[in-house]
Amino acid sequence: MTEESREIVAESSPEIVTLGGGCYWCLEAVFELLEGVESVVSGASGGPEPDPTYEQLCSGRTGHAEVVQLRVDPSVTSFQEILEVFFATHDPTTLNRQGADVGPQYRSAIYYHSPEQKKIAESMIAALTTEGVWADPIVTEVAPFDVFYPAEPEHQEYFRRNGNQPYCQIVINPKVAKLRQKFAHKLKSPS
Repeated sequence: MTEESREIVAESSPEIVTLGGGCYWCLEAVFELLEGVESVVSGASGGPEPDPTYEQLCSGRTGHAEVVQLRVDPSVTSFQEILEVFFATHDPTTLNRQGADVGPQYRSAIYYHSPEQKKIAESMIAALTTEGVWADPIVTEVAPFDVFYPAEPEHQEYFRRNGNQPYCQIVINPKVAKLRQKFAHKLKSPS
């Protein structure tokens, strides 16, 4: 393989991104609409408990956060752009909480997969802090990625399959609406 062909392969390889920002159903509903996001899988990361069930995760005792793991085409949407959406669609200033969802499993977290992701995440948090976007300090955990456990099948594509349920209407719909308003230029074309 020539140097030029290695660069082309590297440029077209998907980037893996692992984020926690409250309920994974909310994050999944937001990121599946974003251009360049090839897949979104809800699951658990950041704790020691191997392969936790949804019930174990909800207990708050596994050490894991509810997360989504994205496969992103970096030639379409950069990690920086992913984080811009991430910080615009959840509250990174509430420790172990997003709205009525309370517990360490709902913490704001970026589990970086490379030194570059770490650098971008820390730089963005510093810039948002300097800009004073929120009155309270950002408490988003920035930690190295270790392991990801996909949630059970009934927790995948949850909003798409259960959009009329009260939780989806009250909690997820406003996040999706905010995405559509603020990032309309970055959304996938309707199929």
